[in-house]
Amino acid sequence: MEMIQTEKLVYEYEKRDEEGNVIGTSRAIDEVDIEAKEGQFIAILGHNGSGKSTLAKHLNAILMPTEGSVWVNGKNTSNPEELWDVRQSAGMVFQNPDNQIIGTVVEDVGFGPENLGVPTDEIWQRVEESLKAVGMIEYRHHSPNKLSGGQKQRVAIAGVVAMEPKCIVMDEPTAMLDPVGRKEVLKTVHKLRKQKNVTVILITHYMEEVVDADKIFVMDHGKVVMEGTPKEIFSRVDELKSYRLDVPQVTILADELRKRGLDIPKGILRKEELVEAITHLQQ
Repeated sequence: MEMIQTEKLVYEYEKRDEEGNVIGTSRAIDEVDIEAKEGQFIAILGHNGSGKSTLAKHLNAILMPTEGSVWVNGKNTSNPEELWDVRQSAGMVFQNPDNQIIGTVVEDVGFGPENLGVPTDEIWQRVEESLKAVGMIEYRHHSPNKLSGGQKQRVAIAGVVAMEPKCIVMDEPTAMLDPVGRKEVLKTVHKLRKQKNVTVILITHYMEEVVDADKIFVMDHGKVVMEGTPKEIFSRVDELKSYRLDVPQVTILADELRKRGLDIPKGILRKEELVEAITHLQQ
């Protein structure tokens, strides 16, 4: 079953002069087709201004298509009567966790299900389960202001998980974190996906975060310019560089070694793979 599907999605915004008069339009999303099945981990890559964050906002009906359509769990985001179901199905995690944490203590992650009209007893059950899922249950009575960036982002994820969405859309959730915080958040997301079969859409520009994705879409100037498995995408190092994207260092090293004549497979993603490939050459 398709959890997320876009069909010829177009989004245009108005350009205005200093007086606020409309002087034209600019196309931020240009006929994009993507899909994600239930339980999949889908990554969307692109440099700043590529359109990936604009796309993310369509998956929760924050933005509406100018043309084309977006389907979330079988619901059309352009249908006002289905808006409630769309936003229950797809939860959003943004770049800055401070924009999503509204309570004075961590256990206020129950605010989301409370808004959905969930009974009080079930709210507390969801709060406990979601905080346990992200490894933050021991901080339930702490103030979010005293948490690290990675801990705050895990609390933000718990707030989304407590609403029990079928899909979590993460728009550069680790952009403001250090490497340790990034690792914490990604570990949490993968754990949730395996435990609850949640579809995860990760918008990022960190290549190391997407090596375990089921599928990757690369965007540039509002279009999908590459799609495939991580191995397929990272076997095209020069093409990735042409879209101003970084490539994992181990992938670049393997590519350079291959160019110098070593019989190494394309699409090396991890150090262990490269070591194994080189060891195999010596046998």
